[in-house]
Amino acid sequence: MYKLVLAFRYLYRRRISYLALAAVALCVFIVVVVMTVMDGLVGDFKQKNHNYTGDCVVGTESLVGFAYYEDFARIAEKASYVEAVTPVIKSYALVGVEGSGRNTGVELMGVEAGSYSRVTGFGRTLYYHKNDASKAFEAGSDSNLPGFVIGADLWSGRNEKGEYYYAPSPEATALSVTCFPLTAKGALAKAGTDVVNTKTFYFSDCSQSGLARVDGSIIYLPFEEAQVLCGMTEPVKRASWIHIKFKQGTNIEEGCRQVRQMWGKFYDEYKGKDNAELLSQVSVRSWKEHRRESIAGMEKEQTMLMMMFGLVGLTTVFIVYVVFYMIISHKTKDIGILKSIGASCGDVIVLFLGFAAGLGVIGSAVGVAGGMLFLRNINRIEGWLYERFGFQLWDRTIYAIGEIPHRLDLTMLAVVTGCAVLACLAGAVLPSVGAARARPADVLQVSQL
Repeated sequence: MYKLVLAFRYLYRRRISYLALAAVALCVFIVVVVMTVMDGLVGDFKQKNHNYTGDCVVGTESLVGFAYYEDFARIAEKASYVEAVTPVIKSYALVGVEGSGRNTGVELMGVEAGSYSRVTGFGRTLYYHKNDASKAFEAGSDSNLPGFVIGADLWSGRNEKGEYYYAPSPEATALSVTCFPLTAKGALAKAGTDVVNTKTFYFSDCSQSGLARVDGSIIYLPFEEAQVLCGMTEPVKRASWIHIKFKQGTNIEEGCRQVRQMWGKFYDEYKGKDNAELLSQVSVRSWKEHRRESIAGMEKEQTMLMMMFGLVGLTTVFIVYVVFYMIISHKTKDIGILKSIGASCGDVIVLFLGFAAGLGVIGSAVGVAGGMLFLRNINRIEGWLYERFGFQLWDRTIYAIGEIPHRLDLTMLAVVTGCAVLACLAGAVLPSVGAARARPADVLQVSQL
């Protein structure tokens, strides 16, 4: 009992312990706030990439694509763990407003709007046809005309709040889309002066996926129209990707493993057919592997941030060590008296480690409480700073960010609190062991009294 009483007495009476308390609270506050925001940003970015691709992607990076995609899609649809399948054309094109004389290079995606929306989150990204994605390519000026869906950043800029301007109804705008059709061998499908395919499409909708690189570079066309423009109809029909969505409860990695086995059997069966050499270039990847190039950068930043917080934790350990060294150096008489009345070395160590644990728990509680309060109001604080000083943490006209993430993860809070207590214990170990080794005869000399 005396160990608990003395531990709290030291914490309350020794003002220098407030320094260690403040260091722990500040460290926990910073970690909670920054990790909550960073985890929210990374998690949101991953989810948007997941929505963009579906669960599994079968295909090739080659602009030529691969044949017999329809046969494999029918096989995949029959699998018990597959919910939906859709083919996709991916290529590049030159687009320009008719009569402007100017063209812009963009990525071209040919999709079947209905099935693509069942596999991915495409339907939820639309503005005018969000309630019925199957009509995404119905032009606003005339539903019989071929329509196009364009990335929001290509069509309309963001304001300072990250909001886009949209007209009440689709604008009557026509774009000419030009592609270089390729044969199955990768050569130009046309020769002479008529080397390209060009067709006019009419604005039908905007897609806002929340991925800046996607929304600023992609135009979506009906699958069959894109297939013709890219020359993927002869001698056999070809596609670039097959996107697959698994049924709820299916483990994505396990599902992808089964799709790889399915593809292996399919390849063995079809490898003797015409243009079957294209099948050898096909890979089966999970959504995370497919979007690795986009995700890896943020994950690396998150890892570097955790390493930096590790260094902050070491600083806290050093502060606690200095504080405990100073406290123990002024409490040698107390230590000597305790040992002279029968306290063991272990009792002395437990006393000061209990002091350290109490310091860590209280400091962590203060830091967590401060972090929760700050995060609850972080968007209001940023709004006030923008109104008064024009300051934004992220410029919404550049970054595709809505609200700053502020949802707390209880697991993360538990880990941070535990690490803070361990850091305090680590900083107190050496001084505590030194105090336990002191002999009563040395510290209770007349000169010490």
